[in-house]
Amino acid sequence: MRISRIETFAVPPRWLLCRIETDDGVVGWGEPVVEGRAATVRTAVHELAELLIGKDPMRIEDHWQVMTKGSFYRGGPVLSSAVAGLDQALWDIAGKALGVPVHVLLGGPVRDRVRAYTWVGGDEPAHIGEAVAAQVEAGFTAVKMNAAGRMNRIATRRDIDTIVERAAAAREALGPDGDFAVDFHGRFSSANARLVLPHLAPLGPLFAEEPVLPEYTHLLADVVRTAPVPIATGERLFSRTDALPALQAGIAVIQPDLSHAGGISEVRRIAALAETFDVLVAPHCPLGPVSLASSLQIAFCTPNFLIQEQSIGIHYNRGAEVLDYVRDPEVFAFHDGHLLRPTAPGLGLEVDEKAVRAADGSAPDWRGPIWRHPDGSFAEW
Repeated sequence: MRISRIETFAVPPRWLLCRIETDDGVVGWGEPVVEGRAATVRTAVHELAELLIGKDPMRIEDHWQVMTKGSFYRGGPVLSSAVAGLDQALWDIAGKALGVPVHVLLGGPVRDRVRAYTWVGGDEPAHIGEAVAAQVEAGFTAVKMNAAGRMNRIATRRDIDTIVERAAAAREALGPDGDFAVDFHGRFSSANARLVLPHLAPLGPLFAEEPVLPEYTHLLADVVRTAPVPIATGERLFSRTDALPALQAGIAVIQPDLSHAGGISEVRRIAALAETFDVLVAPHCPLGPVSLASSLQIAFCTPNFLIQEQSIGIHYNRGAEVLDYVRDPEVFAFHDGHLLRPTAPGLGLEVDEKAVRAADGSAPDWRGPIWRHPDGSFAEW
């Protein structure tokens, strides 16, 4: 069996899918994308494809080593995301060729279902309580929301009160048994994070996500030491070496993204590394169906897994939804806020290839918004 063709498809709302075909007719799917840089990653995928055409798809680890280390200049979100999608597709092929789900190839399942959370607010949710209550009614036991929109460089008393009021509304709607996570989204300075976190602690958030930007990971330990709330980070960390300083800082939850952090191969290693630090894994996944399917394969074979993010219904999904590209939507059906273990070979889903091909090229070039402070200077989104 040899790799004969590699294709990419840019589809709404902001996703990039890749398809690897073998000369035996086995097809694997991946999702390599950096949100806002889909065209750049697409080019990187086709550059890396030169290393794979004509090769045995079952040599996944060797391909991963060559793709990540075969060039003098390595790493970064674009390359690691391109590798991630191709790696997902190779694991999909391996599972299909052997007739088993990927998580079986990785040691087998350690659980029968995974808890998932859903998104309940944009940057300025006016009715967070109602949004959370609707998700509770739908069966979810956990939600996530942004802690704040644009932040002042040093939080004002009003900033803090607004953040706490929003969190309090979520807690009231969830009751004592539900969970909410707050995403700081890298919008907070380390000083702001230390200032705000003690005010959130009495409300018992599941975790506070990305309280500092990844380039300030050297300050993370100070935030962790003063935070009475579990700290999570990792969506913008792309390798074990990126993740190590965050783990050493004492975080509670690591959040690698299956479409950014080198795919199934590297996220599996990040999870194992995290286990040595007694850190839980919550895969980051605001993307499409293949990214979610890959995340679930990791979730089902990872002992230190906590909870799964997913993007069904998220506010980013305008013009298309996760289920639009899946032939059997039951694979992503929720049962009391959980997803059941996929049993189909490979990644466990059947991509609707006709829908993907029809949608290719129809996605607008998504870009993250540019925010500014009142004085006109750049503000983190």
